[in-house]
Amino acid sequence: MGIPLIQKLRISRYIYRQKATGRSRFPMVLMLEPLYRCNLACAGCGKICWPEEVLDRRLSVAECLSAAEECGAPVVSIAGGESLIHADLPQIVAGLTVRKKFVYLCTNGILLKKKLAAYRPSPYLTFSIHLDGFRELHDRIVGKDGVFDTAVRAMQLLKNRGFRFTVNCTIFNGVSAVQAGAFFDFIMHLGAEGITVSPGYDYPGAPQKGIFLKRPESKQIFREVFRLGRRRKWRFNHSRFFIDFLSGNRIYDCAPWSTVTRNIFGWQRPCYLFADGYAASFRALMEETAWEHYGPGKNPQCEHCMLHSGFEGTAVMDMMTHPVQALAGYLKPLG
Repeated sequence: MGIPLIQKLRISRYIYRQKATGRSRFPMVLMLEPLYRCNLACAGCGKICWPEEVLDRRLSVAECLSAAEECGAPVVSIAGGESLIHADLPQIVAGLTVRKKFVYLCTNGILLKKKLAAYRPSPYLTFSIHLDGFRELHDRIVGKDGVFDTAVRAMQLLKNRGFRFTVNCTIFNGVSAVQAGAFFDFIMHLGAEGITVSPGYDYPGAPQKGIFLKRPESKQIFREVFRLGRRRKWRFNHSRFFIDFLSGNRIYDCAPWSTVTRNIFGWQRPCYLFADGYAASFRALMEETAWEHYGPGKNPQCEHCMLHSGFEGTAVMDMMTHPVQALAGYLKPLG
């Protein structure tokens, strides 16, 4: 897997501490969305569809750091919108890393060459580059020619300057296992630390339909992809049990509270793709949200979702409960 050992150990220690206090629900990741403004209009994202007065809004440095302190999650994923548009993002990242939060800074790569001088390599900072496939597919998904090449150059720049980086990839309808496998080979060749991968999910705010996968289709494509990966050195930014879940070899309930979202409207319930209201504080989010009403079989909006934001937390908890199985899973090949 592509997650560094120090990060695994810190997250494991955090989980054990939460369980020792008797907490059954707690976040492992804070999804921080300090703005919705973006320089692209991707087919799978509805953030850019908000009116201008919303796109002009920003979370302040103080609000971002307060959110991290409030929820206590060891990992912070900074998304958007395009996160690098935020003028105060370097201060936000610095404030989080000094608190020893593992920061994943999500970006499409367009502004990276211009903005990179404001950041320093750190074991607590990883750039997460959005890339959904090779040139033709990716540029079509993001709605602009040349973005694939720009993202690849951005990753080469990050590697040359000693930064950690991963690739955030969504598998959409129509992508074959062979195509996905070749793309994963390419990402590893570029020197990415790992791959975060999810099946495209037709969430309520998605602007374009027909490109997403149903749950049976998701399991089939990932089963085929991971079978191809048995002899390939792919590194994924996921637990092995979550990989098994994507393949349909494990069945998990959704744990939306494991990845909580703080954005320009407040604490979004239940997750970052499905907005069913907002809480004014993290405590209100955790105590007043009817978590039992979300997930496949509980809410029709969730029926075909298999995203890591909902199921990785359950997979990690399962691994903590069954460490021998977890070790055996890491030792066996994919598929």
